[in-house]
Formats: sequence, C-alpha cells, structure tokens
Amino acid sequence: MYTYNSKVVTHLKVTEQNWKIVFALELKGVGKSYPNGVQALKDIQLQVKPGEFFGLLGPNGAGKSTAIGIITTLVQKTSGKVSLFGVDLDEFPASAKALVGVVPQEFNINIFDTVQDVIVNQAGYYGVPRAIALERADYYLEKLGLAKKQFDKVLTLSGGMKRRLMIARGLVHQPKILILDEPSAGVDIELRHEIWDFLVDLNKKGITIILTTHYLEEAEKLCRHIAIMNNGIMTHNASAKNLMNQIQKEHLLLSIKNPIHTLPALENFQFFLIDDFTIEVHFDRRQTINRLFVFLSAQGIEVLSVQNKMGRLETFFVDLKK
Repeated sequence: MYTYNSKVVTHLKVTEQNWKIVFALELKGVGKSYPNGVQALKDIQLQVKPGEFFGLLGPNGAGKSTAIGIITTLVQKTSGKVSLFGVDLDEFPASAKALVGVVPQEFNINIFDTVQDVIVNQAGYYGVPRAIALERADYYLEKLGLAKKQFDKVLTLSGGMKRRLMIARGLVHQPKILILDEPSAGVDIELRHEIWDFLVDLNKKGITIILTTHYLEEAEKLCRHIAIMNNGIMTHNASAKNLMNQIQKEHLLLSIKNPIHTLPALENFQFFLIDDFTIEVHFDRRQTINRLFVFLSAQGIEVLSVQNKMGRLETFFVDLKK
C-alpha cells in the first residue's frame, strides 16, 4: 500500500523511508492522436490501487494496447499524465519503468539464448548483480515449471513454455506492478490454470497486477476490479461484482429430455432451437428464471440440465458492439 516519493528517487535507489500511500497506477487525461487524425485514446482517467488485481478489457481496437504502450513508454502519449506509485513517468522515466514488469502478448525473446540467459540478461538492464539474478532465475523457473529447461535454447521451447519464460523475465527485477497482455494466449487449459494459480499467489504477496485478456473467464475468475474500453474511451470502471450487476442479459442452453420441433413462445424470453434436444434462451436478468421453468413444465418440456452459453462479460461485449 506504499510507494516511492518522486522527489527523493535517484538512480533507481529507493528505501523504505521514501514510501508514501498513493495509487499504484494513475492516468490523468491521457490521450493519443496520430497524424492521420485517428484518436486511439480520449481523456483516459484511471486509478489502480496498490495490491489490486485489475482487468483492462475491451473488444479489439478498443485502445487497450495503446494504453499499455504509453504506461511502458513504448508509445508516446499526446496528452495527460501517467504516474506509477507516485513517480511521474515524464519526470522520472527510468525510476518509473523500474517499478513495472511487462509480459507482452507477442513473443520477443532471442530464441538463440538459453532460458537462464534470457532472465539474467533482463536483470542486467535494471542493475541487478549477476549472482542475485541467477538466484532469482532459479526461483522463478522453479515456480513456473521451467527449472529443467534453464540451460536449453529458447528455440526448443513450446509456446506455453515461452509464455511462462516471459512471465519469469518480467518479474526478475522484482517490480511492484506486473502488466500482462494476454498472458495465457495460445496455451492449453491445464497450463492456463497453472498460470492463473501462479498469478493469484503473486498478487497475494502484494504485487499489483494489471491484466488484459480475451479469455473472459480469466477476467471473471482473477480480477477484483475491471475497466472496459471501447473506441478509445473508458466506458466502465467498477468492481467486478458491480460490473456483473450491470450486465442485463442471460444466455442459457437447456438440454431437454424429449425432442421438440416447434419453439415455445413466452413474453420477454427468446427461444432458439439448436437441435432436437437443445434450446437456447435469451432473456433480461430482471426476469425471474422460475417463470421460465414453470412455463416449460406446463408445455411438457422437461429440462435435464442448464448451462450459461458464455460468460457474462462476453455477453456484455456482444451488447457493447451493438
């Protein structure tokens, strides 16, 4: 819950005496315009508390990657202010960047380096002594299931192993904030859950995590607070629980005992026949689901099982695009 006082930060050296309570990440009026007139970001206001597991979500082209690029200095903002734990990104760029670990969506690792060298070399950019870097490399490779691969070339790793290596690389300088852009993209379900468990444990230890993802189950499971962007604008910013309460539509799949060939009709409910034994139902969450089942029972339709067609955030995204 503490951070650096930007007035006393020098050469990335920070002591506990220099801490004060501030936001882990704060964006004030951040905008990004390109010479062709395209506005990628428009007056973004964002505050992330220390220790938060924060989701930054939105459809493709919403502006998420631009925002991440500005925070990590890969993209030059047009307007506004960015601070990380109280350190102004414009005034003290090196100090601010040292507070952040980044795991990009695209692989950007030298495939001819060994796994260990990738991490140790990254630590060197932040002035971490080699002996300490080696200790941290051992620790994170063990935690992420790569210990047996530490002397192998990166080119020999699977996609999932490369993804885990990038997470280890982003943590080696022990940042206060970890930004993950699609961290489980392209990995199988089992590995995805392993990455989730690792991130939850990391967050419990005090690391602030900012996550962008297209796996909406991931956001619902991990994030306590969610901001949603669309067309360069922050459209929603709320606790995950409150955001769920704002989502009005439910999409259910009903498995039924006996085949039907004619859809039932009930006011405020939409029915779609998927096959003879499966009905899809769309309805406003303010409708009582009990009314639906009483009606189906009266029609002689016996429901065997019920499941959500998609996560509620995914439903929200579909509605957002309409």
